[in-house]
Amino acid sequence: MTKPDSNVSRVYAALRRMAADFELKPDERINESALSLQLGASRTPLREALNRLVAEGFLTFRSGRGFYCRSLSPALVMELYEARVAVESETARLAALKASDASLDALLAHVEAGAAEYAASGDAARLLEMDEAFHLEIAALSGNSELRRMVENLNDRVRFIRLMFMKRMIGSGTPQLARLAAHRTIAAAIASRDGEAAAQVMRGHIERRREDAAEAVRIAYSQLYVPDEETS
Repeated sequence: MTKPDSNVSRVYAALRRMAADFELKPDERINESALSLQLGASRTPLREALNRLVAEGFLTFRSGRGFYCRSLSPALVMELYEARVAVESETARLAALKASDASLDALLAHVEAGAAEYAASGDAARLLEMDEAFHLEIAALSGNSELRRMVENLNDRVRFIRLMFMKRMIGSGTPQLARLAAHRTIAAAIASRDGEAAAQVMRGHIERRREDAAEAVRIAYSQLYVPDEETS
């Protein structure tokens, strides 16, 4: 017999992925009966999972109307990137101050170990996976578990947007090389134990993407509602 907690976790994980990938369309009302059948879950674990996703910012709840997928707008994407700037600048600063020498050596080594694949890859999902891993490694080096959770949450909430941009960049090569150079600069600043420099470099890296929020949303909507349309 499936334990209640494990059933909630299973339903939560499935719904979180669906919300992150916008399988549930922006501002779309959640059909709880349909989801219950689709996920093989009863009302109680489904409601627990839905409420948890509301708390994490993936869904919204409207009194008397039910649960809805989160909105997708330039303003919201801008807010998420502003949050990333604040949180990840601090993780970079703390990593420079608190990480062990061995951990910093490992960070530099990981960047170089994946450099060739990152520069040449034509797989947008793989590029995004590597990019997220880099940022999560820095968050872990900060020694602050709350900040690491925030980075994970923000990664998931902007993943669809970032994936669309990665797909758009594939082929030119230059954007991947620019990102790789930025990763090397960030890692070097952290390894030098200059916390303020590390924070500043991280801030600039993320802010460059924030400026493209409106275009990112346009590309995302074209993919969501006209999936066969070229994203380039």
